[in-house]
Formats: sequence, C-alpha cells, structure tokens
Amino acid sequence: MIIIPARLRSTRFPNKILSDIYGLPMCIRVAKNASKVDDTILAVDDFSVYELALKHDVRAVMTDPKHPNGTLRVLEACILLDLPKSEVIINLQADEPFLEVENIKKLLDLTKTSSFMATLAKTVSLEEALSPNLVKVVLNDKKCALYFSRSLIPFNRDKDVAVNYLGHLGMYGFLNIEVLKEYASFKECALENIEKLEQLRVLYHGREIALDIVESKSFGIDTKEDLEEALKVFKKDNLYE
Repeated sequence: MIIIPARLRSTRFPNKILSDIYGLPMCIRVAKNASKVDDTILAVDDFSVYELALKHDVRAVMTDPKHPNGTLRVLEACILLDLPKSEVIINLQADEPFLEVENIKKLLDLTKTSSFMATLAKTVSLEEALSPNLVKVVLNDKKCALYFSRSLIPFNRDKDVAVNYLGHLGMYGFLNIEVLKEYASFKECALENIEKLEQLRVLYHGREIALDIVESKSFGIDTKEDLEEALKVFKKDNLYE
C-alpha cells in the first residue's frame, strides 16, 4: 500500500499540494502516478482536499491535522483502513509529482528485504548539494544511512577528494505496520527538530534505514521557485498519464 500524507498548510509554500501540474493538482498527480505501482491512498488533513480527491477518483482518508510529521499521519491512515499487520507501507511525499514509476517499484522491492525501513537517493552535483532544501545522506558499508542533513555532507575539507554527494528522494518504505508503530513509540529527538527531518528519529534510536542509489531526474517541490524550475524541466509529455 502506498500512502501519501497530504498536509495542506505547509510552512514554506502554503497550499503547495494544490499547485497545478499540467491540469491536475499536485497531490492528485502524485497519487495517480503512484497508483501504477500499488494501491494508493491520500492521507489528508483538510476536508477540501478529501473532496478534491474524490472528484478525481483518488481514494482518501481524513486524518488528524495535528500530526507533527507525515509518518504519524501514515500510521493513523493504516489504523483507519484496518490494514493487515504484515502490509508493506510506502510513504510517498505529496510534493514529489515527478518521481519515476520504476523508482517507486525499486523502493517497494528494497523495503521487502529490509529489517526496518528503506529509502532511495540519487547522485547530485555540488551546486545542488549546497541547497538546504535538498536533503543529503551518507551511508555505511552496508548501504544503510548514517545520517541525513540539510547541510553539505560529507564536508570535503581539503577539496582534493572526489565526492559523490547523495540527495534523498522523498519517500520511505516500512517493512510492516508494526514498524510504523515502533516508530511512533520512539521519543522525539533534538536532531529531528533541528533539521526538520523525521527520519532522524529512526537513526537516533539505533534502527537501520536501508538505502539504494538510483538514477532520477525528480526533485521535491519545497518553494514556488522549485515549482517554476520543475515545470521547465518536466514537460507534460514526460509525465505518467
């Protein structure tokens, strides 16, 4: 099951999930794209978005608007839907309308072989990595995440080493619903609040996030400028209809 937490009033770009992406609201475009991989549902926090989903024949469920992050919204959706405990859950961000179908499939496959969580990253340039809107990740020798940051990591001190900077793609896989419940039982940590990255709670509490490096042109829409750039890069005939 793919669950898309769709919070209407984002801080940096209010109502961005309603932004027009070639004739469809962003969150609807994300859902229709994801539905090519697995059953998909929007976990919304506003009745107007719920009605919008129904209008476009997209399944949706109303969730508590007070959730501090998308993962907890996804868990509530799982409970409301009464999904089997063994269900593999993909948490796909509502601001990633250009994610390739094959990469969503890759995350689903990787999650099934993980011990807890999984996600994806892509190689990015230094210029891209310098943006705090792009989350970076570094890995250990098992291809599990060591740390995610909005800062440039790793820092190339002497500038004489070639560095592959990895940009995080906006989706997570959870091995089953029990994993989601375990996440919810973890106490918040200072790092996740400092960086505003919910996945840091998992690393702080010593659990693994498996990661695969893929090729992708996609990037999340965090600002109006991101949206303008995306519409230049991705033409309508490049999208999955």
